[in-house]
Amino acid sequence: MNGTKKVVELVGVTKVYPGDVAALRGVDLVIGAGDLVAIVGPSGSGKSTLLHMIGTLDRPTSGTVRIAGYEVGDLTDRELSALRARHLGFVFQQFHLAPGTSALDNVADGLLYSGTPPKARRERAAAALERVGLGHRLGHRPHQMSGGEQQRVAVARAVAGEPPLLLADEPTGNLDSAAGAEVLAVLRDLNASGTTIALITHDAEIAAWAPRRVGVRDGRIVTDERTETAAATPATTAAKPAAKPVAGPGAETVEAAR
Repeated sequence: MNGTKKVVELVGVTKVYPGDVAALRGVDLVIGAGDLVAIVGPSGSGKSTLLHMIGTLDRPTSGTVRIAGYEVGDLTDRELSALRARHLGFVFQQFHLAPGTSALDNVADGLLYSGTPPKARRERAAAALERVGLGHRLGHRPHQMSGGEQQRVAVARAVAGEPPLLLADEPTGNLDSAAGAEVLAVLRDLNASGTTIALITHDAEIAAWAPRRVGVRDGRIVTDERTETAAATPATTAAKPAAKPVAGPGAETVEAAR
């Protein structure tokens, strides 16, 4: 990694489900600070299981998973929850926004368990929404926004706590090409401001957009490629939202949960 800090490190990771179903077969993977990587593969390739390992949502059958320097196998469930809260942000294909609740409150509610006071939660939520180009939509409810805007609210919720690592699972899967381009543009701007991003996709065009592409098939990593200049954002005719970097709090550790 040429001295780059390792945000994610998997060594010999396997995952075998009941019935002797092997989802991961000896995976080795390092994601460095500042990486923007697309993990790409067909349905059943193991890419979603890999995301679950990186996100500490599941434990490996064997092998080592280290996130932000912490070995997942050494942490209790409570410590894992603290690790996720402080170091990881998640964006899914479904928006998971509370209906009838404003964009501001949807984002602020994502900080409920962070110990942040209510006023500070709303301030961080407003800053995050401004960062994804939705500073003019703070009071809008999900039904008043387009699909692309709703997903950008979900991205804002994921980054409101300034996690160093953002995991996105098919974030454009429910969007048309123009709205999907808006979301990808936001992710690229977040990465440019320092957020490490791992994106799961089955779409080769979206994978080509990322400067690093990790190919997964049959539970194994089969390719790991980098390009000097990534492909243009798919459907570049879409208007790009004005994403703005926001200075975040200093890095926190899991030690407080020990």
